[in-house]
Amino acid sequence: MKTKSKTVMTQKVVVIYSGGMDSFTVLNKALQQGHDVYALSFDYGQRHVKELKVAANVCEKLNVPHKIVDISAINQLIGGSSLTDDIEVPEGHYEAENMKSTIVPNRNMILLSLAVGYAVSLKASQVYYGAHSGDHAIYPDCRPEFVQKMDDVCRIANYDAVEIFSPYLNNTKIDILTDGIKMGLDYSQTWTCYNGREKACGKCGACQERLEAFTLNNITDPIEYE
Repeated sequence: MKTKSKTVMTQKVVVIYSGGMDSFTVLNKALQQGHDVYALSFDYGQRHVKELKVAANVCEKLNVPHKIVDISAINQLIGGSSLTDDIEVPEGHYEAENMKSTIVPNRNMILLSLAVGYAVSLKASQVYYGAHSGDHAIYPDCRPEFVQKMDDVCRIANYDAVEIFSPYLNNTKIDILTDGIKMGLDYSQTWTCYNGREKACGKCGACQERLEAFTLNNITDPIEYE
């Protein structure tokens, strides 16, 4: 596991790209590092499927190869999340106990495994993954120990080693936005809200954390809220 890439040579990488502001920043970071980037998005039956349309638009503008893979059939096996089931999305900050209903069982292990398989087929050396410290408290599959173990496994799971690279693993969403602002990124091209309506709700944990990041960076969020 690394928090900073020591490689300066151009290399082929896969970026897990949801369409949200974290993965948007990761995608652009990989591009600005000069890598040959392949973006990979997943339709896992999330109610905020709007993020996939946003992701597709961004990749088209950036001329980045992009695949959206439908894995929604997994919901026959994993359920109980307000992001995929007929359960109301909770309101409040991520620190609240009720936000645990947004956990999709084993989601990131599944997504990372598929992304690594794609990387091997492309002969890519890394999978970029947008976990950050703000997720650690609520999401076990965003914690450093999880990323470390997945990195260890993915280096030996195939004949070609693939590194799981999380550039913002020990940074907050505030830090991610700060970095993106320095890169000159346009965050109107992102979608964060867990409710996939026309405008962001501003009340779910994802919206509240996003708004907090913009407030603490002393700038206005460019997307529209209800």
